[in-house]
Amino acid sequence: MAQLRIALAQTNPAVGDLAANAAGIVEWTGRAAERGAHLTVFTEMSLTGYPVEDLVLRTSFVEASLAALEALATRLAEEGLGEMPVVVGYVDRANLAPRVGQPKGAPLDGAALIHRGQVVVRSAKHHLPNYGVFDEYRYFVRGDRLPIFRLHGVDVAIAVCEDLWQEGGPVAVAAEAGAGLLVTPNASPYEREKDDVRLALVSQRAREAGCAILYVNQVGGQDELVFDGDSLVVSASGELLARSAQFAEELLVVDLDLPEARFGGLGTFETEAGDGTVITVERVELSARPLEPYEPLTPTVAEHLEDTAEVYSALVLAVRDYVRKNGFQSVILGLSGGIDSALTATIASDAIGPERVHAVLMPSRYSSEHSLSDARELVERQGINSRLVPISGVVDAFEKEIELSGLAAENLQARVRGTILMGLSNQHGHLVLTTGNKSELAVGYSTLYGDSAGGFAPIKDVLKTLVWELARWRNAQAGRSGEFLYGFARPPIPENSIEKEPSAELRPGQRDTDSLPEYDVLDPLLHDYVEKDMGSAELVAAGHDPALVARIIRLVDLAEYKRRQYPPGPKITPKNFGRDRRLPITNRWRETTL
Repeated sequence: MAQLRIALAQTNPAVGDLAANAAGIVEWTGRAAERGAHLTVFTEMSLTGYPVEDLVLRTSFVEASLAALEALATRLAEEGLGEMPVVVGYVDRANLAPRVGQPKGAPLDGAALIHRGQVVVRSAKHHLPNYGVFDEYRYFVRGDRLPIFRLHGVDVAIAVCEDLWQEGGPVAVAAEAGAGLLVTPNASPYEREKDDVRLALVSQRAREAGCAILYVNQVGGQDELVFDGDSLVVSASGELLARSAQFAEELLVVDLDLPEARFGGLGTFETEAGDGTVITVERVELSARPLEPYEPLTPTVAEHLEDTAEVYSALVLAVRDYVRKNGFQSVILGLSGGIDSALTATIASDAIGPERVHAVLMPSRYSSEHSLSDARELVERQGINSRLVPISGVVDAFEKEIELSGLAAENLQARVRGTILMGLSNQHGHLVLTTGNKSELAVGYSTLYGDSAGGFAPIKDVLKTLVWELARWRNAQAGRSGEFLYGFARPPIPENSIEKEPSAELRPGQRDTDSLPEYDVLDPLLHDYVEKDMGSAELVAAGHDPALVARIIRLVDLAEYKRRQYPPGPKITPKNFGRDRRLPITNRWRETTL
């Protein structure tokens, strides 16, 4: 057996910021060298950020990626880090003649090994996901090479992200080629309960490949996606050896005992990949002799967050990175005293600090006194900035010029509030946070150009019942601080905001239950229809009331045009209202109950 100390660099790159991402790679490589690592592995597309979407269809962007990779290799050597082998992700291109149906320029989701100022080997993702949030057949062509580099007597193979999730391909070839270690750069987005599946999958693939696997995952927010890190190291038998923290940048350093290389020949050869394709194995040698035995570090296995803490952490990180990466200094939101705006404000305070959060209290003629007092109490508990802007006079001015009644009059109030928030955003440069939850968006309880006006929607993928759960969990953390908790001495959300019956307060005595079932009945139905894509017959068979199924399906289907115009928000479920779920707005298909 041979020893290797490997650093897994779980980093948070910014899409398109090649210079900053390269500087980060140099910095993290330096940290790895200080800790005595023999190899540093970064995440998928760590040089360009991920996902880059249509940027890869621009020749200029691909050229910049390739130039940045070469410059990075030179810089690492110039800064005394040339002896450290480094695996980085970037955008490459295949040497393919243009053809119909192929992405422009034939881009590759690439991974490269850098050593001694040179790009030693290049590879690319073989399996291209085309489900959920992924459109990789649109963006990339398939990679067909598996590099195996010999490092201190150990044969190390490189595969990229989806190559672990599919049968055959690089994992099967790594087994056939006798690799002692498989390193996998990843950009695997967060969703609830995914980590249990992820660990089981990596363990299964390790047993199939007959070698240890390093799974290095990106962390951070990118538009709707949140990457949770949770990088893993498993043995050839599938045993978890080391694990990084979730939702935070980290350098996970681990010592492994690995089998010495069994094959003497270098160069290339082709082999069947077990999925109907042929992969070229490319063997190179960096160092043939194993290291002298040394005292290994004690491996770190980070404690896994429980479900509610995990979701809350994801939302905070998403807001923090959306604000930071888009250059905003502050956020603004309407604070009604209700649970949705209270939770949104709290997430924002935890994300960027209460001093950068601005709340506007906009009571109407129908606002209850407790709503205003609850909003003021939250402001006092958290120390956020606030201002009072009553809207009755503005609404009256509109109604003097145009006669509105019923729903139109209710929506006018919401649109006045949206106009005020957007005006203050324009004046002061705040990012407007919308406060709608997934249950409301599903059934269309959202006013276009009113409460939907804004730039980011922190709880867009959070069902109402989960909103309450998150609020109660956050209050229970009062007095604690950390990566995702500000450390408020008192529970940050007033108890009355959590316990009172929800209402939009757009007409006298209005309650959500005037037109909707209780949320503990509605949300399971929405979960099955939206996230599981059940039809009406399946929903009834699952135990939902037939009349309610017909009613709620109609509401959800008719609100598609509203959701299409809603701001982006962090994805936390397997199917959010965004990249995951793409239904036609003009659509005459209707589910019918049996």
